[in-house]
Amino acid sequence: MPEDRHKTQRFRKVVPVKAPPPPAPEPTGGPSSRPSAASAWEEDDRPTQPHSQAPIAPPAPSSPDRALLTVLMGSNAGEVFALDQDETVIGRGRDASVRVDDVGISRRHARIVHSDGRHILEDLRSTNGVFVNARRVERADLADGDRVQIGPALVLRFGFIAADEEALARQLYDASTRDGLTRLYNRKYATRRLAEEFAYAQRHGTPLGVALFDLDHFKRVNDTFGHQAGDGVLRVVAAQVQKTIRAEDVLSRYGGEEFLVLVRGIERKNVVVLAERIRKGVAGLSIPWESQTLKVTVSIGVASLSECGPAPTPEALVKLADERLYEAKAAGRNCVR
Repeated sequence: MPEDRHKTQRFRKVVPVKAPPPPAPEPTGGPSSRPSAASAWEEDDRPTQPHSQAPIAPPAPSSPDRALLTVLMGSNAGEVFALDQDETVIGRGRDASVRVDDVGISRRHARIVHSDGRHILEDLRSTNGVFVNARRVERADLADGDRVQIGPALVLRFGFIAADEEALARQLYDASTRDGLTRLYNRKYATRRLAEEFAYAQRHGTPLGVALFDLDHFKRVNDTFGHQAGDGVLRVVAAQVQKTIRAEDVLSRYGGEEFLVLVRGIERKNVVVLAERIRKGVAGLSIPWESQTLKVTVSIGVASLSECGPAPTPEALVKLADERLYEAKAAGRNCVR
């Protein structure tokens, strides 16, 4: 399929997002003032209990020398992108270093050039503009703490951070969006993406579908071989399906042994083709466990936005797929409905 099916939507007016004002300073003096940490310590000067071990010295702070973009507002709020290349392109295209799938973002919207210790932001003739601290710019030097707005809704913070803090930021974002067992997206992320894709499909009249599937007789695997075997099966199935779907599709663990694939841009008949490919791929797996080989199958329900009536909702779309999943179970399992 073509990499980019839709043109960037032109918004009539982009309103830059302004940073919130700093908090008011605490009042000083007077009987209503809060006690300081020092005064609280003076009020309670009892000795602490002695400990037999020497105190552990905190690690020396790392130098904040890593340039980073952190998403403050947008579909992936909290995600971080390291600016470790001479040129970092921000956009919707597959060649973008910072790839943001948003209707108001051009394929090559902006870039940040790193040269002689400077980070220079440039607008690549985008449709909806680039802003730094609420001011539209064509080219600007970035300073630590600058707010960069790309298009109408994406706001990023430019700053410098230590390597260990960057790793922690990535871990926190990962923990908030990924399932710990399968490493797929979790249900919370899938629900948010479904709402965004639904709104896009409604605005532009483009197809949107979901495939909801779960493992047949999965309880037997846990009861017969143990929960560790069940966990292993889930990981292998997740990896297999991830290889089967397209890059633009979103695969998430939706429940215990239930998974959801969000499929955009293709009609229901082609979503069914994708679902059938998923079914065959899982059925063909041979999963080694101790001295045995495990075989599993999946049942899949497919639904398209065009089938949800005159007033569709994201919930109605998933509900229809769920009903068809149960139809597949009733039809003997290991099939697509």
